[in-house]
Amino acid sequence: MQFEKIVGLIDAPFTPMHADGKVNLRPIHDYATMLKANGMKGVFVNGSSGEGYMLTPEERKAIAEEWVKEASPEFKVIVHVGSCCVTQAHELARHAAEIGAWGVGAMAPPFPKISRVENLVKYIEAVASGAPHLPFYYYHIPVFNGAFLPMTALLEAVDGRVENFAGIKYTYESLYEYNQCRLYKNSKYDMLHGQDETILPSLAMGGAQGGICGTSNYNGRELNAIVDAWKQGDLERARYHQNFAQDVINVICRYRGNIVGGKRIMKLIGLDLGPNRVPFATVTDAEENAMRKELEAINFFNRCNKF
Repeated sequence: MQFEKIVGLIDAPFTPMHADGKVNLRPIHDYATMLKANGMKGVFVNGSSGEGYMLTPEERKAIAEEWVKEASPEFKVIVHVGSCCVTQAHELARHAAEIGAWGVGAMAPPFPKISRVENLVKYIEAVASGAPHLPFYYYHIPVFNGAFLPMTALLEAVDGRVENFAGIKYTYESLYEYNQCRLYKNSKYDMLHGQDETILPSLAMGGAQGGICGTSNYNGRELNAIVDAWKQGDLERARYHQNFAQDVINVICRYRGNIVGGKRIMKLIGLDLGPNRVPFATVTDAEENAMRKELEAINFFNRCNKF
């Protein structure tokens, strides 16, 4: 089964929440409008940035339905459907197909930890079969779930076995392995780059034609500028934008990373998406003020996403 390969950057959106921690669907239209205006080619909803594992199945379905309303041929909606309960993941995939999502994806569950490629393939088979006509992406993020497995071996194992397996969202530090997966059988599978801090070196190896990004929620203009400069052959400008992207990442790492610090940056650029769910510790007002000062010091607010 052949699927279109993604070209351009897909955003991994945060889940908007009310002050009481309940899901808030109201901001999604404005959210989507902002992402489109800043060059994003779609969304990967209910993933790690969206705190997907901390949402109920009903919440996840409602969020997916709301984002699908914003879909177009130029703006793809991919739904993360992974769950510790494989039957639930299968049902979420079925639902995503039913509502018109472009594709589905799933990371390995954090419990029980998957330590063998064959076990991961069986999990993927069970989930992907819920949406057999949609492209399925495996979301490789082993620091979240402990599934430190060789991805080249995964491609070999799924090849010819999971018909709708489209590729991997690769969020790990090994550019070598990423590239080996990209080269597998003359680039048979779509390798979506998942580390915003290494877009440029991946481009230099021939990758990152498509990516799924977390910091693109608020820094998408800069991430797209890396790709644009590379395409134009302007290496120095590409380095300039990549280095700035790393400056922003350095800031959020001091505020519990993208899921927590990044979500609060959305408020600072004009779209308040509310708190994080427990056990995440939402950014405090004092931390917000400190983070704003750090972002001002790197001229972030003149370069960030605009409404």
